[in-house]
Amino acid sequence: MAQELIIGISGVRGIIGENFTADIAAQYGCAFGTFLKRNSTGNDRLRVAIGRDSRRSGPMLASAVTSGLCSCGIDVVDIGLVTTPTAGIMTRELNCAGGVMITASHNPIEYNGIKLFLDNGIAPPKDKAVQIKKIYLDKDFDLVASKDCGQLSLNMCSYDIHINKVMQIIDRSSIVEKKFKVVLDSVNGGGGPITKKLLAELGCEAIAINDEPTGIFEHEPEPIEPHLTSLCEIVKAKNVDIGFAQDPDADRLVIVDENGKFIGEEYTLALASKYILSKTPGSVAANLSTSMMIDKIARQYNSTVIRTPVGEANVADAMIQNNCVFGGEGNGGVIDLRVGPVRDSLVAIALILQLMAETDKKISELVAEIPSFVMAKDKFTADTALAEEMIAQTKLVYADAELDDSDGCRFDFEDGWVQLRTSNTEPIMRVMAEGTDHATVQKYMDSILQIHRKLTN
Repeated sequence: MAQELIIGISGVRGIIGENFTADIAAQYGCAFGTFLKRNSTGNDRLRVAIGRDSRRSGPMLASAVTSGLCSCGIDVVDIGLVTTPTAGIMTRELNCAGGVMITASHNPIEYNGIKLFLDNGIAPPKDKAVQIKKIYLDKDFDLVASKDCGQLSLNMCSYDIHINKVMQIIDRSSIVEKKFKVVLDSVNGGGGPITKKLLAELGCEAIAINDEPTGIFEHEPEPIEPHLTSLCEIVKAKNVDIGFAQDPDADRLVIVDENGKFIGEEYTLALASKYILSKTPGSVAANLSTSMMIDKIARQYNSTVIRTPVGEANVADAMIQNNCVFGGEGNGGVIDLRVGPVRDSLVAIALILQLMAETDKKISELVAEIPSFVMAKDKFTADTALAEEMIAQTKLVYADAELDDSDGCRFDFEDGWVQLRTSNTEPIMRVMAEGTDHATVQKYMDSILQIHRKLTN
């Protein structure tokens, strides 16, 4: 059975040629344009910035969304092949009413998607996302006559603008002095060109692999350990200081230490937070699925952690509302509002290199200083009914646990936690558990999988 097109808070995501077509993209562009017009308080002509990652369906979808926006009288600024954080930055830099990024992030090659930004560079909150979805489903578009159609223009300055913003939050000279040797794996996505430029400006000797933005991914695009064996081998063989891996839209970053060891996606936020909090103590925002490492680090600097539902828009909103000095998600995504309210692998690279430069320590030594826990993740296909029943049954099993149901359901215990939540971008349910040792984590994971087997057999 063909999968259904996913239309959620994060935008639209589907399989090209199966449930996601140019016609759908054009209509979604109409819906976004209509939404922006109806929520505009002025009489000025509106415009939207649109970028894309390297997927081969990207130009097709970008053109389709552009046609939808223009048909509603919205001007469009094409910023070309960019990263998702770059698109968010340019939305604000160009004083646009909104932004669009054509990307399916870490999903496999057959997928693509449309991610939306409001004028603040943040994805629409749930209530506004619901409005956009309703306009799309009802086909309630505010179309204009020929003379009022939107106009298309180009802006190819985004790389320099993004990199300059990153440079403003670090001491470039201290990094340049170290002449770090780095291996970068951009999985043939949109991050290669701009990240190589950043590393060059930081004085790094970069060995770039899978850096051409062909959209034909050399390995599975999600930056997790099973997909990064080649990167680990190259780091070890080339005797470099660190390895970096991005996902196709370069909002996530994963690190390999100087020994070629994959250290886990949770360490990206932990290491970057350690640097930020050592300079500017304050609150940090992180989602409910992020490791307890962030709590341990925050306590070292008399700081607090504000937990949010998964999704960078939720984290960014919490950061703004609580004047947080930093934030992000444990999937390798860091957010520094000085650069932008979007997960940004370029920010992560710069901060981690800064930490290495200032401490004069190897990345493995810095990792060893962070309190570690054991985390396990799994996922399975689940429709709405199965997901709801999974959570209901788990609540019965863990009736005495501390409960947070703001995003799926998280159960906290003295020795760890377990969370079940449905994905915003795929028809799956994710299960995560963390604890002080393997036995504890396995206990929690086994209990969830036992419930799943009971409900599906």
